[in-house]
Amino acid sequence: METLFKLKIRNIITLLILLISNTLSSLSQKGLTLEEALMIAENNSPSMKRTRLNLIRNQENLNAQNAALKSSFSLSVNPIGYSQIRAFNDLISKWNSTKTTESFGLFTISQPIILTDARLSLVNRFGYKDSYSEFTDQTTRGFSNNLSLNLDQPLFTYNRTRLQLKELQLALENAQLNYAIQLLSLERQVAQAFYYVYQQQQSLEIAKQAYQNMQQSYEVSKNKVEAGISAREEMFQAELNLATTKSDFENKQVSLENAKDEFKVLTGMGLYDDVMVLPNISVDTIHVDISFAIDQGLENRMELRQRAITVETSQFDLIQTKALNEFKGSLGLSIGLFGDNENFGNVYANPTDNESVSLSLIIPLWDWGERKSRIKATEASIESANITFEEEQNNIILGIRKVYRNLLNLQNQIEIARQSVINAQLTYDLNLEKYRNGDLTGMDLNIYQNQLSEKQLTFTNSLISYKLELLNLKIQTLYDFEKNEPVTPVTKLEK
Repeated sequence: METLFKLKIRNIITLLILLISNTLSSLSQKGLTLEEALMIAENNSPSMKRTRLNLIRNQENLNAQNAALKSSFSLSVNPIGYSQIRAFNDLISKWNSTKTTESFGLFTISQPIILTDARLSLVNRFGYKDSYSEFTDQTTRGFSNNLSLNLDQPLFTYNRTRLQLKELQLALENAQLNYAIQLLSLERQVAQAFYYVYQQQQSLEIAKQAYQNMQQSYEVSKNKVEAGISAREEMFQAELNLATTKSDFENKQVSLENAKDEFKVLTGMGLYDDVMVLPNISVDTIHVDISFAIDQGLENRMELRQRAITVETSQFDLIQTKALNEFKGSLGLSIGLFGDNENFGNVYANPTDNESVSLSLIIPLWDWGERKSRIKATEASIESANITFEEEQNNIILGIRKVYRNLLNLQNQIEIARQSVINAQLTYDLNLEKYRNGDLTGMDLNIYQNQLSEKQLTFTNSLISYKLELLNLKIQTLYDFEKNEPVTPVTKLEK
């Protein structure tokens, strides 16, 4: 009798501790809706941070290239230079020693021309030179200035400047699309983790109720044994049932905490933050026009644009490959004005015109078929990219059809689960009345209570599954069928 009394006290104390700890925990918990979780995840999720940084990198690369297409100004200065050289002079057929001291500066303005892939530059070289020659035994001193306008124009080849700019533009667009796709993917992951935490919360609540009911059943069984109404073996069974439900309750606590940790890592929350999700799982079934859904998916899915970008960049690769061992040339034009004088103010007292024209050609003769083979390899890559584009279209159609069928099936499951809850509630109410009249044991009533709880959880899970599948349809089609409006993806990083 004393052992049973101690066991009873210990169970009561354990139950009180669990109730108090759960109450205190709920007071310190932060309630979190799905919308709030998505906002936190967008700002703090490690995957979104990496994607955002990639977007910044591509944006800055394009900014740098656009800046490089503007005029550049540079100034190089050589304050002092001295040289002493003895060399054989072919003009006088003698060895000659020279000593030279000079100082000069070079100012350059360079402007790329994107239309023709040329480069126009204005160069001014101003300097002072003091030179002694052993042959003449004279020292020459004076200032000089050379001003020239130069043009370097590639010929018979593709426009490399324009192609590089287009590649960077497509890379940025691809990064923007990837950011939007990652955001939609994150929305799906966060929603799944969010509802999984909610399912664990519900499972814990059901396990807690089962434990409380089993505690009451144990008390009823113990009282009957003490009164000699029931055999002692029934109390032993009740003790085992109580221990089992307690273990299940503790397991559900562990599962809930693990689910919370995974949810916090996914959203980028602090690991020591205690949260409780607050879902809105009430939903009405939505009518979906499958033809309209497929049209929306094929028109708006960003993956198709990414595949088109891949095809376009493959075309760029073909252009570059065709330029391998190609016939090409370069035209150089330069006009300038040169002047020199011992006096700074008279540098251009007797100027000299400088002009130059140069044409260079590269004529490939024989490359053993290298260029031809590389072109065929690149063309094969383009064809592969086109096949991938068509395959992506088919995958989109198949994905939308699959989601549509799942939604129809889930609608039926929701109705079945709703009716099951009604039936389980009626069954529980009838057996509760029997329990009150003494026609049913507490353990039997607990069975009906568990059945009701399971049906309620099944109904909740069916609603959650339907919500997640609606979200999946929104991601597949970029159209929100709950709000009847298209989804506008994020295509740029707001600063």
